[in-house]
Amino acid sequence: MASRYELKYLIPQRLAVQVRGFIRQHLELDEFGSNGANFDYPVHSLYLDTDDWQIYWRTINGDRNRFKLRIRYYDEGEKSPIFWEIKRRMKDIILKQRCGIWRSASGHVLNGQLPGPLDMVAPHVPSELTAIQEFFRLQYNLGAVGKMHVAYNREAYVNSNNNEARVTFDRHVRVATRFNQALVTQMEKPFVCTGTGDDPDDVVILELKFSGRFPNWYRELVQTFHLTQTGAAKYIEGTTLYAGRELAAIDVVRNMVL
Repeated sequence: MASRYELKYLIPQRLAVQVRGFIRQHLELDEFGSNGANFDYPVHSLYLDTDDWQIYWRTINGDRNRFKLRIRYYDEGEKSPIFWEIKRRMKDIILKQRCGIWRSASGHVLNGQLPGPLDMVAPHVPSELTAIQEFFRLQYNLGAVGKMHVAYNREAYVNSNNNEARVTFDRHVRVATRFNQALVTQMEKPFVCTGTGDDPDDVVILELKFSGRFPNWYRELVQTFHLTQTGAAKYIEGTTLYAGRELAAIDVVRNMVL
């Protein structure tokens, strides 16, 4: 199970441009963003939850053993990979398990069948099969199904020598309910979460990710631009904004029962 630290900051677009210049002194642009007009690439995730949103509420309530189940993809190409992911958080530490499946084989995996070697992106990596087995176990124990489609544009910077440091800028975060498991990029009437005033994309989610020790230049970055760490869980924030009334009603009923 891969582990890393993730520190998140909400910053305006004008500041993000300055932060980008600082980061480029230390990291290189991710290859997937090299062809993007704004140095970015699209990211889509289908988040699974129960009919009464148990995974959502576990996070809201701060349960120690909380996790998220999501299926991540980037386009609709038949030769593209799709990743079944379990994401757990322990304070600032992120624990992630993932299994990559080729889209051409995703249909039967979505129906609950374990992938064969030809279906998997990395069939010779034991942790990949372990991840999909654990994903299925959690999904079926809860009865989780597709609930929320979260999408955004990601600008990412990496270290070409190792994977110890990675910085991302996420923009145009948008959400829409999706009560099925269709892995499509089109969203019907999405709710944009990263906007203020007249600019729907003014807010940028900056994430400083690292494994091992906290890089010294991260500390310099935070101090130089007076950054304040905050929470920015896209599924949780997006679900609260988009479906807040429905979830609030569920909470009222739950309190009445209890």
